[in-house]
Amino acid sequence: MIDEHQDLRFDWSVLPAVTSSLPGTAGKTRTCIEDFVVTEIPNFHPTGAGLHAYAFVEKQGLTTHDVVSALRDRGVGFNDVGFAGQKDKQAVTRQWFSVPERFAAELESLDEVEGVRVLETSRHVTKLATGHLKSNRFEITVREPVPEWQSRAEAVIAELESGGLPNYFGPQRFGRFNSNVIDALRLLRGERVPGGRGLHRFFMSALQSHLFNWNLKRRIELGHYAEIVSGDRAQKHDTGGMFVVDDAGLETLRSQRLEISAVLPLYGRKVRGNGADAGAIEQETLDHFSLTRADLRGVARGNWRISRVLVSDIALTPVDDGYLVSFTLPSGSYATCLLRELLKFDLW
Repeated sequence: MIDEHQDLRFDWSVLPAVTSSLPGTAGKTRTCIEDFVVTEIPNFHPTGAGLHAYAFVEKQGLTTHDVVSALRDRGVGFNDVGFAGQKDKQAVTRQWFSVPERFAAELESLDEVEGVRVLETSRHVTKLATGHLKSNRFEITVREPVPEWQSRAEAVIAELESGGLPNYFGPQRFGRFNSNVIDALRLLRGERVPGGRGLHRFFMSALQSHLFNWNLKRRIELGHYAEIVSGDRAQKHDTGGMFVVDDAGLETLRSQRLEISAVLPLYGRKVRGNGADAGAIEQETLDHFSLTRADLRGVARGNWRISRVLVSDIALTPVDDGYLVSFTLPSGSYATCLLRELLKFDLW
């Protein structure tokens, strides 16, 4: 049976890998929760003094909001809890939480919650907030790879280190039933869609992410992955500074040295996309989904997202039945993108 909404669902098979010429290691991930470990690297560390209590928490089998709920059960208001990012449920994750100092005891009592350990406590002058996250450190065990896994993994890693990792949004962005984009388009058509305003924002965010993935896919297919084209905006990898490109040829040389990368639109009120050749590529995506830039003005405020990210501190360690790969990615990037390049499996 043909799925009439196929192109509206997340599907790794339509998003090209940049190491497709290299064989993968195969193997299994997440055979147990301990096989997937994520540790936040914040923009700052608490100073030890201030009106906000901080706790560095390790949790297993729990989402970030499960921890927030545990604090609410202890009398802490939802708006009083600070955290920098959302973390997976099916993983061992370590992240900071903050509460006003008067709730310090409640924060430390998270040790009593099953699946939670408080590793460190401190104080700071300000509340922890979304965006206070620099990067994430991943430690992922791959079980039962092919016998020649090491040489294959090393070749893939070398190419990613020299050319960058595609900054696709991973499948987690598109909902449990992979239907968030479909619901977003229904909302744009004025149809009634179950869920409140908050859920509808998730649907619109998924639509932004889907269009980004397709724009990146098209640039890779056209051979522009490491290139800057006319009309582009670009971002510096070292400082995060973004600028409008004047000379695409000159900036392509910097892009090929992985100093900068093109940024692509997350459409919204403030972001309508690029112009010239970059805009023409983006228009292909909009035409494919029968959308106009005007249709997307009300989706959200809009933003820009870099097309490639740097993979840092990557290492391979053999284990009894496979290998451990550890690496650091900037906040907002998905470990599944790297695993997909390594294993050559379409990971959900």
